[in-house]
Amino acid sequence: MLNTPLSRSFGRDPFTQMRQLQADMNRLFEGAPALRTARPYPPINLWLGENSVVATAELPGLGQDDIDLTIQEDTLTIAGARERSADDGDVAWHRRERPVGRFSRTVDLPFRVDPDQVEARFTNGVLSVEMQRPEADRPRRIAVNAK
Repeated sequence: MLNTPLSRSFGRDPFTQMRQLQADMNRLFEGAPALRTARPYPPINLWLGENSVVATAELPGLGQDDIDLTIQEDTLTIAGARERSADDGDVAWHRRERPVGRFSRTVDLPFRVDPDQVEARFTNGVLSVEMQRPEADRPRRIAVNAK
């Protein structure tokens, strides 16, 4: 073992000091809020009606022509693109959190929907899609007869 000031400060095992440093860092960050992770885009809310499901998605800065909406049985896909603005090339960004480029988000619906009974509205950057359950798939109340 070398007898230098550096080796003396670490003791006999240099990895002991590294493990101690790691334990100190773990204690430092205990209870700290979790680091932000990427969230799916766009954010979507779903709620159920009696015979329908409604999805809303926040799409600020987009127009209705920028959105592609697809429904297949019990899945809803919202896709599109947010283009870079013309002045993006001349800007030195300090912070850039709004996503640009293509996006696609697929969510599972709680039941099959009738693609012919879908109403989509886009108002103030919020897409609302109301999807009706097919008549054949709707729950039916069955009368119970007593003898």
